[in-house]
Amino acid sequence: MLQEFREHIKTNFSFLNGKKILIACSGGVDSVVLSFLLKKSGFKIGLAHCNFSLRGKESDGDETFVVDWADRLSIPVFTETFDTKEFAKDHKLSTQMAARELRYQWFAEILKDFEYDYIATGHHADDDLETLLINLSRGSGLQGLMGIPAINKTVIRPLLPFSRSEIVASAKENKLQWREDSSNASTDYLRNKLRHDVIPNYKNATEGVLQNVRKTQKFLKDSQNLIEDYMALVYKLAVTENFDGYALHINKLQELPHTKAVLYQLLHPFGFTDWPIVSELLEAQSGKQVFSATHRLVKDRNVLLLTEITSEKKNDEISIKKGIKKIEFPLQMEFNPIDKIGYVDNSVIYIDKDKIQYPLKLRRWRKGDTFQPFGMKGKKKLSKFFKDEKVSLLAKEKVWLLCSNSEIIWVIGHRADERFKVTSSTTNILKITVKN
Repeated sequence: MLQEFREHIKTNFSFLNGKKILIACSGGVDSVVLSFLLKKSGFKIGLAHCNFSLRGKESDGDETFVVDWADRLSIPVFTETFDTKEFAKDHKLSTQMAARELRYQWFAEILKDFEYDYIATGHHADDDLETLLINLSRGSGLQGLMGIPAINKTVIRPLLPFSRSEIVASAKENKLQWREDSSNASTDYLRNKLRHDVIPNYKNATEGVLQNVRKTQKFLKDSQNLIEDYMALVYKLAVTENFDGYALHINKLQELPHTKAVLYQLLHPFGFTDWPIVSELLEAQSGKQVFSATHRLVKDRNVLLLTEITSEKKNDEISIKKGIKKIEFPLQMEFNPIDKIGYVDNSVIYIDKDKIQYPLKLRRWRKGDTFQPFGMKGKKKLSKFFKDEKVSLLAKEKVWLLCSNSEIIWVIGHRADERFKVTSSTTNILKITVKN
């Protein structure tokens, strides 16, 4: 197996030459063989072992074994003990998900602190088949059916072409020892049920199943590549980027065949899963919204606006006292008395200082707000002003108002109020500037 492994690395992982590799080592046969093969292939490696405190003395025994194995290989070893159940409880995660989050957070720290380039895991062909069947049972799309990626950013899986039986045979041939995780014998988890009850029968009934699955996944990956090439063209046609996200142009999307499938390909990287609701946005009224865990999609006239959900707290009101020359939050603003009016754009206004009353108020716009747009005689609702100016729903949420008492001085970035303008009788001019 060593020669086959070396050829596999040379062909598919040539970028590893000269790199430091951190191996996630449980003490099981997969990670033991992986570390043996990488060491024999001349790579600079280290081991990282997580003690999840889930199996008492057995977990401690695994840790001791990994430390001894690293000593025999004459390589560095890193160990960490986690209170996995407490972490799962605090973060409302399953034990499995908690363990995953803990170990990859810790692995990332080791990579940074000790200058390793990649994390290698012992996933193999049988794991890949299990993953495919799990994803199939959950109604996964094409991405899920392609199985475990061999390379995912800094995580590499060099054993994916090899079966568990090949790995065990290599361990026995090289007289390697390993630990058996007693929890792997349990059928409480879906993966273990597949491993013990389904896949052995599947293999017996289907000759060469692992090789055929790999062949199928190769075809699926080729199909995915074609889809990605097509979506690159669709992106240029129907999507534009703006300062806070993306705009998906509905009329362009609806001109394309298989609009719903296109919408899925555009949006699934952002965590959307309720596809019937998402597709209904195409015909929905403006203002309709759909959320994923990380993003918001909102219908605004002829576009779908996609933005990331942020946790930033928006202050309802900021007081600006007399004499203040500058503020930094929530906007960078300057207040400077001047002798005459200079240039004017959306970031600068000039007002009659004697017409305002301190403290000034900086706040978000509210339903029912009115002002007198500069150059107009009558008042206008802000909602109507935004509509006429074609200000998007998301852009409206970010608008700040500068006010004197209850009267709006400036819809910042859009229009000043006529009532505070500089006239021929003005003696004190205040220049107000907002910086991007």
